[in-house]
Amino acid sequence: MTALGFLSPGPSAADDYPRIEQLLGSDIRLDLVRTDRPAEGVEQLRLAGVEAVVWVCADEGVAPDPDTARNRLRDLATTAGVPASSTPFAFVRAAREIDAMPVAVSASGTPEETARFAEFLRAGGLEVVGDTGAVTDRDAEAGGDEEAALLALARAADDPRARAVLLPDPDLSTAAHLPALEAALGKPVLTASQVAVWEALRLTDRRVHAPELGALFTREPIVQV
Repeated sequence: MTALGFLSPGPSAADDYPRIEQLLGSDIRLDLVRTDRPAEGVEQLRLAGVEAVVWVCADEGVAPDPDTARNRLRDLATTAGVPASSTPFAFVRAAREIDAMPVAVSASGTPEETARFAEFLRAGGLEVVGDTGAVTDRDAEAGGDEEAALLALARAADDPRARAVLLPDPDLSTAAHLPALEAALGKPVLTASQVAVWEALRLTDRRVHAPELGALFTREPIVQV
């Protein structure tokens, strides 16, 4: 059994993690702890026996520069006693994994928060050709059409040059819609819960083939579960 831990400052699409756990297979467990302070939730995850911890965050996890962010993660890993990462770094590594450069970024936060995240990606070596903040499909939301709202959000920033679209908002429930989003856009879509789980698996040297979770989970070499 591989146990993976996730720390979140908010709802963080809590329903995504049971769904992803089911798709990954019976030998992988995902534990999500909600907390505004990562250090306070680490002890709970440590006692649960997790082998890696990922801080699932949006703007509050984007430090002024990658070095500061790395230092924060180093402290988190020391407290947890296991490897640690965060979703901003996970997005950088996931985009490289699928050779998706340049990328477009669409978030439901403010334009300033989205621009800050895009700058973090650029500092990590990614080319960003489109970024949009605070764009949603109000009609779709009012009708409860989650997939249509996600597609509208993704299309708002998509660019013909982009080889992937990133949706960094950790509160978006996306796991059930990844294949449909990728089919509609004709390119990979990376989301917070998806890359958080992929990053945790990477930290534990696991590769899982789960195409229901998008192109990120169909890369070689793979381990079938």
